[in-house]
Amino acid sequence: MTGEPGPGDLAATLSLADWRRSIGTLYVEVRRLAADDPATALAHWRAVREELFRNHPQSPLPVADRASFKARHFDHDPNLRFVLTVEPLAPVPAPDAGLANGAIDFGSAPTVGLPVSGGGTMAFHRFGAVTVPFAAGPRRLEVFWMEGYAGGLFLPFRDATNGSETYGAGRYLLDGAKSADLGGHLPDGDGDRDTHVGGEGASLILDFNFAFQPSCAFDPRFACPLSPPSNLIDIQVRAGERLA
Repeated sequence: MTGEPGPGDLAATLSLADWRRSIGTLYVEVRRLAADDPATALAHWRAVREELFRNHPQSPLPVADRASFKARHFDHDPNLRFVLTVEPLAPVPAPDAGLANGAIDFGSAPTVGLPVSGGGTMAFHRFGAVTVPFAAGPRRLEVFWMEGYAGGLFLPFRDATNGSETYGAGRYLLDGAKSADLGGHLPDGDGDRDTHVGGEGASLILDFNFAFQPSCAFDPRFACPLSPPSNLIDIQVRAGERLA
């Protein structure tokens, strides 16, 4: 995501580091609380995000809009929290000890350019998919891994609320580069954990009550990767953050 300070802007760079630290801490707390009480975790997530949006210098809101900001959300729907098996789209990527900084060798997993709100594309690996058992019937979403040093899981989606109640270009469920990750499970085999994301039994926690707008929904100075056509859900997902 662009719209962030350059290396010469000391105060802004350190405040951005604090923003990311704060968001990372929030998701640690959310994962801990949600293990026993997803509703309490959601209330905490909403309250902390609203406080950060109002008061943090790296809020994505324009400065003039911060003091009066009131976050809007759909009602909590506990039926929209899922633990879903990740289905591989290519040979399962395995960690390679010979790669620096814990990088992953994705082999033949395709690299795709997702559209960016400010124009152009951003590179991601399209490595897996999940099938979401909505009440209206199953819908499939692709899961991506962000290229570059930070990396991280990325799962954007569009639905029939876009352009009326939510941002027209979609919302995010996961953005690992910004610590927005609700957790998952790795399969056990013969006492050893299988660390192949997308391997048999590997799953992600996807809770649409935690769906959120990208920063560009609040201020066009941000350039955010957007959901591709493959992640368009042809029903209303009335959960998570809303704009109206």
